[in-house]
Parts: sequence; structure tokens; C-alpha cells
Amino acid sequence: MANRDIRSLDVGMLRTFDALVQERSVSRAAARLFLSQPAVSATLNRLRDTFGDPLFTRTSHGMEPTARALALAPLVDKVLANIATLLEPEGAFDPAQSDRIFRIAGSDHASHLLLPELSRRLLACGSEIRIVWEPPGGGSLRDRLHKGELDLGVVARIQPPLDLAVVVLYADHYVYAMRRHHPLAGQTATLDTFCATPQIFLGYGTSTLEDLIDGALARSGHRRHTQIALSTFGQIIDLLREGDCAAVMPWRVAQAHRNELHIQALPFDLPGYKHIMCWDPRTDADAGNAWMRDQILDIYGACDDTPHGGNFTGVDPQRRTGRRRLNAQSANGTLRG
Repeated sequence: MANRDIRSLDVGMLRTFDALVQERSVSRAAARLFLSQPAVSATLNRLRDTFGDPLFTRTSHGMEPTARALALAPLVDKVLANIATLLEPEGAFDPAQSDRIFRIAGSDHASHLLLPELSRRLLACGSEIRIVWEPPGGGSLRDRLHKGELDLGVVARIQPPLDLAVVVLYADHYVYAMRRHHPLAGQTATLDTFCATPQIFLGYGTSTLEDLIDGALARSGHRRHTQIALSTFGQIIDLLREGDCAAVMPWRVAQAHRNELHIQALPFDLPGYKHIMCWDPRTDADAGNAWMRDQILDIYGACDDTPHGGNFTGVDPQRRTGRRRLNAQSANGTLRG
């Protein structure tokens, strides 16, 4: 093939190519890049002309990369990383001069804690920084950080993840919650009443919490009534308000809605967890990533730091010591807190 003029290629085209490789969809690539679908389609046509290859073919499952595209993908990834390093200003990162896109994975509860204040800070300095907040359940968090699909994770873990840089934001534990005027709100939860009450829970496959609960109950010959699987704590709170289901959730999430919920100890033991911020260690020297990490640490530091592991709201501390114990084994995995 004849040599092609490098002037036919620009950084925007490479970013579009990378987004199409990652998303396998023109619409999702457009959302990822904050562009319109026609703009991404037009850039794809330019890429095809430049490389003399279709690069992506439409199938029933989305846009599948050709062999040429798969061969180009790691080269483009490396070029984009080098360009990002080249353009990084020497010294401190200046958010007022940046239009960078930060992609962060975290729960809806974490977004409530972070995003309002972070948005205020960006508006105050006139920054054009854009933030894409994603749920942490979309594939392996570790892999997505390593691949550069995410900049940061703000998630809950029982044990620190391997191969990632980690800062602990706070420690917490799980409680049993239902609406304040639930028929069982005045009673101490037992294994039997816990298992008989319909449960709202985070969907299987997105959280190790559900496996821990079911495993702990199974070892004592019990099985709970799981009725509705949802994807966020906000959805769970909405359903608790309206019916007679119950849920296991982090103490901090329950406390944020303490005026509407009855909160008590679980009738079995679960390991506590740590709410962490994590990132790929290779981005340690990235001034922009470091700036965002500092903002998150500062905002969390300004949040309520009420000690956890102490008494539950509305629960006699003596009641906890008399509960029946089940050994829930610790496991490494994302818990959505």
C-alpha cells in the first residue's frame, strides 16, 4: 500500500477510533466523546479513507472491528497516551485551562457525596472539564482502569484490590433497613423474620454482598426471600418507602434516610468494608488524575466523619451482642457502597 500523508490524520480521529474500539457502537462512542452521532460517523468515514480499510463492520451485535482495526488498536492507544503526556503542562494541573474528560465509576450514593461540590468547584474556576460518572458493575473495574477506560473508581471493597493504587475514604458496615412504619419495625430481627420478609437487593453479578448474605444464610440452613433486584441504592430507598420489603445496605446510606427508615442490626454477622478510591498506578504521575484525586479526598474529608462500627441509630447496643452469629467469609470484590 502506498504511503499516506500523515496530515490526513489528527488526534480527534484517533480518539474516535479508540472510542469505537472500546464501545463497538457509534452512539456509545459519541456519548463517550461528547459528540453527536453524525460527527462520529463522519470521522469514521475519514478514518476508513485514511487507512484504506472498513475498520468496523455493522453486525447484529454492534460495530465489530476488522483485523486491521484490531492490529491498530494498541498502537493508537500508545499514541494517545504519549500525546496526553506531551500536552500535560509542566507543574501543577490547572482545571481552569483544561477540557479533559474524567471517567469515574462509583455508586449513586458516592455520586451524591461528590458531584454537587465537585460541580461547584469546576463552575467557580470556569473549567471546561467534563465528568462521566458510571456504575461500577459494567465489567472488571481493574481491567477498565488498566485499559484507561476509567480514570478512577470510588467503590466499596471488603479487601483492597490487587494491582491498583488505593486510598481508603472511610470504613463502614451493613445494617438491616425497612420503612419506619413497617409492621416489623418494632421487633428485633431474627433469622426467621429476616428470611421471611421480601428483600430488595442489588442485582446479582454486580456485587459480592448478595453472595455473602446468601452464603451465610445457607450455612445455617436458611434462605431469604429475594423479590426485587435493582441497580442503585436510590431505587432501593424509593421502594422501601412505599411497601413492606426490607433491604441490607451500608450504614451510611441508611443514615442519609434515617427519618424515613427503621434501621437495626442484622441477625447474623457480615464483614465490614472499606469505601475506597482506586486507580491504575501507571497514572500516579498524571497531574490531572492527581488533581482529581485530591479533590475527591478533600470533599470526602469535609463529609460527616461520624465513627462507624459503633451503635446503630435506634438500636440498643446490648441487642447486638445477643444476636445469633453466622460466619460470613470475607471475599475480594466490589460491594457498591
